[in-house]
Amino acid sequence: MNAPVYLHALGMINALGNDVDAIVASLANGRAPGMGPIDTRIGTMFAGSVTAPLDLAPPAALAAYDCRNNRLLLAALAQIAPAVDAARERYGAQRIGVVLGTSTSGIGAAEAALRERSVTGAMPSAFDYRQMEIGTAAPFAAAALGLRGPAFTISTACTSSAKAFVSARRLLRLKLCDAVVVGGVDSLCELTLQGFASLDSTSPVRMNPMSAQRRGINVGEGAAVFLMSRDEGPVRLAGAGESSDAHHISAPDPQGVGGELALRAALGDAGIAPSAVGYVNLHATATVKNDEMEAHLMARVFPQGVAASGTKPLTGHLLGAAGATELGFASLTLARDDVALPRHVWDGEADPALPALDLVEDERRLPRNGNAQYVMSNSFAFGGSNVSLILGR
Repeated sequence: MNAPVYLHALGMINALGNDVDAIVASLANGRAPGMGPIDTRIGTMFAGSVTAPLDLAPPAALAAYDCRNNRLLLAALAQIAPAVDAARERYGAQRIGVVLGTSTSGIGAAEAALRERSVTGAMPSAFDYRQMEIGTAAPFAAAALGLRGPAFTISTACTSSAKAFVSARRLLRLKLCDAVVVGGVDSLCELTLQGFASLDSTSPVRMNPMSAQRRGINVGEGAAVFLMSRDEGPVRLAGAGESSDAHHISAPDPQGVGGELALRAALGDAGIAPSAVGYVNLHATATVKNDEMEAHLMARVFPQGVAASGTKPLTGHLLGAAGATELGFASLTLARDDVALPRHVWDGEADPALPALDLVEDERRLPRNGNAQYVMSNSFAFGGSNVSLILGR
């Protein structure tokens, strides 16, 4: 029942770059080519965009699903396709599942279609309602990859793709699948840009997590996918913890009680003490309330300190894809000797009202032996949804 599961091939695309190697290079220098101002219907906003042409289109049989969100997903899936093909050859298509998280799906395609209808009086012929359905990401990916195992989409706002890993592990442990494609995808759209702006949660400049000057998030877009299986690999999903605050529809519990429950549950699931964790990828949205909550719970769970950073200034907040993307960054620090801990990009002006955290501001790497052979990634969402994931070498 509690068989170990491992993460294998990784595919990513976001404001840092269009594949894993490009993203690793951008992480190393702390510069994101896709972060910058974009024009929206309510003015200019700072966001994280994928700038490369998304030339990979769905196959003809899936043309109805062609939208930016699914093209981002295809770009990430193409990077792990050889591993998926090998797994399909070994296990059969019916034994490989797909679990993905998203919060936007193809809403951007619907927005464009509705704008055209306001001018011409008719929806464009290329638009299909299935492009914007939240649940279609995983079935679309399964069809594109020729997989016939369980395929479902999770949408719990900013914990969506983090929760996908918990569900994928469950499929493997129950032996309903022998391998699972797992991750998340989200694309920029006016709904989320204007929605967060209406909550006064966006920053007009690059977001500034844990700073006394923090002003809010930059929305981003991208995709991150892994192949997970019971076959031994370089990185193991060692622990997972989930909780729900039910404190407020959009504000976290100020004390972070639910978040702390998730972190401690992940540590307990992994069977390790906090001192065994060498790095934590923070949720770190640079909103006043989220950073306050997370700083306090981190100080309680890691009273001796732990290297930590928030990577959203380099990608924007990828919403439903954030958990998988940030777990991808954390996994690279374990799997590749050339990857340092992601740096915390901010102005260095610590908020004196928050506990001091050991933020990674210079080049640091995980030790290759001894303690600290684990990394953690935290995700917190509207409605009080909390997820913490731990990877082991």
